[in-house]
Amino acid sequence: MREPGLITAAALDAVRALIAPGVTTLELDAAASAVITSAGAKSNFQMVRGYRHTICVSVNEQVVHGIPGGRVLRPGDIVSVDAGAELRGWNGDSAFTVVVPDESQPDVVAEREELSRVTEGSLWAGIASLADASHIGEIGAAIQGYIEASGHDYGILRDYVGHGIGRKMHESPSVFNYRVSDPGAEIKPGLVLAIEPMVVAGSEETFIEEDDWTVSTVDGSAGSHWEHSVAVHDDGIWVLTAPDGGKAGLAPFGVIPQEIR
Repeated sequence: MREPGLITAAALDAVRALIAPGVTTLELDAAASAVITSAGAKSNFQMVRGYRHTICVSVNEQVVHGIPGGRVLRPGDIVSVDAGAELRGWNGDSAFTVVVPDESQPDVVAEREELSRVTEGSLWAGIASLADASHIGEIGAAIQGYIEASGHDYGILRDYVGHGIGRKMHESPSVFNYRVSDPGAEIKPGLVLAIEPMVVAGSEETFIEEDDWTVSTVDGSAGSHWEHSVAVHDDGIWVLTAPDGGKAGLAPFGVIPQEIR
């Protein structure tokens, strides 16, 4: 699964490089599509019934599953992009969030960048916990603990969670981003998880927009979404959708990822 993971990472890098005022979300989709197809892979998002785009792109109060189209990015927007690649029957899945610079709204930009920073940090806290955890429930506890320690009263989406990934993009088990009483499945070598905290600046209550896909906050507060696909193997863990295997992100937690041999 390393190859589709790296293709997914490359597609997201191409999208990230394009994000700027005046760019449409459909242009971002085209950039990701070009990377994935040129690598001989397929967009696994397009393999989901009823979805024809390569990425999901969610802006401001949209948290996940936003559909690319004619929307033009504006200064100060917080933009979350989710993508995945399928190659030879194996899948990768990853997401990131970025704030479009805006010198006229420094406070808004700072607030949204902090939301993204905490969400990304909670992702790495969850991945770091996977290195020593015995059950999947420990991941959600680590994610929620990191968010609480930030001192912000952020909401964590309850209805949308991480998942297993392998021959299909979405497999069992579910990976909650918050504490649950059930310890969950046992963690063993061979397990691959897509860990993906979805965090909002206000209430965690959401609704699905009229397009039947886009998940937005009821109170209009901004959302952030970060995700990586992570493998558990005999020697440790390896982040499949990070070119360095997760070394930089895991360093603050004292965890050293081990490359799959």
